[in-house]
Amino acid sequence: MPFADPHPAASDLGAFLTLCGRRHWTARLAMLNSRAAAKSQSGRATQQRHALELTLARMADPAVFAKATRAERRILAFAREAAKLAATLAPEPRARLVAQLRAGLSDESTLIPLFHVLRVAAMQRARGFAVHFAGLADDSPHDLIISKDGQEVEVVCETVSADEGRPVHRGDWCALVDMVNPDLRTWLAAHPGRYLLKMTLPEGLQGPERLSALYGRISGMLAAQKRQDASSDAVMKLDPLMLAGAQAGLPAHLRANFGPEAHLAVTGDASGGSVFVMAARAGQENAIAQAVTRRMAAAAAGRLTGLRPGIVAVFLDDLERAEWRALRETLELEGAARRFLTDPAAKPVLALTCTSRMEFLGLAPPDAVEGGELRFRNQAHPAAKNLSLMPAIASSV
Repeated sequence: MPFADPHPAASDLGAFLTLCGRRHWTARLAMLNSRAAAKSQSGRATQQRHALELTLARMADPAVFAKATRAERRILAFAREAAKLAATLAPEPRARLVAQLRAGLSDESTLIPLFHVLRVAAMQRARGFAVHFAGLADDSPHDLIISKDGQEVEVVCETVSADEGRPVHRGDWCALVDMVNPDLRTWLAAHPGRYLLKMTLPEGLQGPERLSALYGRISGMLAAQKRQDASSDAVMKLDPLMLAGAQAGLPAHLRANFGPEAHLAVTGDASGGSVFVMAARAGQENAIAQAVTRRMAAAAAGRLTGLRPGIVAVFLDDLERAEWRALRETLELEGAARRFLTDPAAKPVLALTCTSRMEFLGLAPPDAVEGGELRFRNQAHPAAKNLSLMPAIASSV
């Protein structure tokens, strides 16, 4: 497995930062550090989503680099791969690579899409394939062409946020929690105890208007000391929190009770004796697997030429460990992928793969997939029995 336990050098970070543009990198990290320093749900979400950039920044400190974990070394190893690749490219392809880097260091974007391409390329090289970065070198719609024994396959790398399949978007939930937290602390000061506010959101939670409306409903409910409030867009009920245990261990107990799809938040008072829990669910189940297959279909139609067999490699981001395990263990993701492969839209697709940050960071099963990715072969494709291609397309489940 490539990058299983890499040992990059401290100088590798310098080469990567030079590629990014040090002024651009410095400005980016100043913004991220400011957001991540906030003691809020949004601050913690920034730390999680932008962990790659923040990790690379920390590793500029020799003391941190000397004690780097395996996951941190893996992140730096991919940064090293980017710099090594840039050194092999002609000026125009190199400019495309820098543009992809800059795009990943802008707004809410991350380095994951580029590092995903680098990881897929490394995995295919380890399986004995020659790898051509066609997207960079030739400005082709697909990212890679891999070849072995005269056989070529196009590879498209897609990054999909799990929020594309969530009725309650994680960023909006974090913003809601940050808005309502002062009200909850005021409530706890006036009403010491342990409380659970359960919310069902039939239309989900997406966008500033719905966020503001829901905040107003919660704030009004607390001010009026109401125990329940119901409308077409939110059903809320305030109950005593019956779960025992200290506040520090409460999130794990809540997750076990409410499941991987629930959105949870815990607010405590200064003494630690009182606590207010919010638990929200959408009115419909998450459709993350369906979001993945929608993107697969779009990639097959728009990024594969049909001149060669194609692989669509998806990185599913913005997932918790429990969500990733549930998608696999319930066979929800596998079922959606296999159904897509029976659709005429999948005609140019030889295989589908799916991975997450758990595999990217080298976590062990069952949190991560054995072998680094889920693979699903299209048995109906004419190249499905090609032995030369088998290392890249053999189903992992």
